[in-house]
Amino acid sequence: MTKRPTLSVVISTYNWPEALQAAVEGFFSQTDMDFEIVIADDGSREATRECIERLRARSPVPIKHVWQPDIGYRLAMSRNRGIRASSGDYVLLVDGDCVPQRHFVAQHRKLARRGFMVTGSRILLNPSASERALAGQLDLQSLGLFDKLRMRLSGEANKLAQLLWTLPDIGREKARFSFRRIKGCNMGVWRDDLERINGFDESFTGWGHEDADLVVRLYHAGVMRKDGAFATEVFHLWHREAKRDQESSNRRVVLERAANKTTQAERGLRDHQELDDQEYASHA
Repeated sequence: MTKRPTLSVVISTYNWPEALQAAVEGFFSQTDMDFEIVIADDGSREATRECIERLRARSPVPIKHVWQPDIGYRLAMSRNRGIRASSGDYVLLVDGDCVPQRHFVAQHRKLARRGFMVTGSRILLNPSASERALAGQLDLQSLGLFDKLRMRLSGEANKLAQLLWTLPDIGREKARFSFRRIKGCNMGVWRDDLERINGFDESFTGWGHEDADLVVRLYHAGVMRKDGAFATEVFHLWHREAKRDQESSNRRVVLERAANKTTQAERGLRDHQELDDQEYASHA
């Protein structure tokens, strides 16, 4: 029997402690509680640190907080720091505005298989549902059939089928590469595969496509994809979109790397370890 992987949940965040609290509390009610949480913070202010301290005080699982100065959108660097601070041999990458369903960790662990990564999907909530969830008026972990139907019919959620059914681990493996359904807000990756390609590429700054770059390089390194839809959905809280000032240039780099079969990050997981140790020591 294959040994169950030890698991780390790396949650990215930036200056939205209310959403981060909802996301972390979603992990407090998982059916599989054998994991740690690492919060990868891209320079949030004091309110986020205080939120994390309150969560840590009542958390049923270990919580770490890694922080970096706020000098622009540096999600790739923040995620690398979170990965380096983690101890699991399988890493779940989640965004701090995404609330997991109760079986999220269990399903990701079930789908984990050597030679593959899992790309999950998300259920988009509208402003009204997001506001109710953040106010504690909508428990996303305890939705009944009527609640799910009402949310879809009222337009509060953009999907229904994924809320009603969980499909077995059959036909999920993809033999060919596709950019479809690459969502950095919901990924499961083996740690040694991340290390092999030097993790996220920190030369990606500004919004966009650092997740697609990671998946492209994993593919060229021999790591295939499994589709996590109908098993690993998260609820994505509504918010205004980030500025996409560097999206075009980031996308161009990804397409060039896809053509060149690049595997290594230009500046990635193997860099800045000493600085990470100093930052973590000040926020642990």
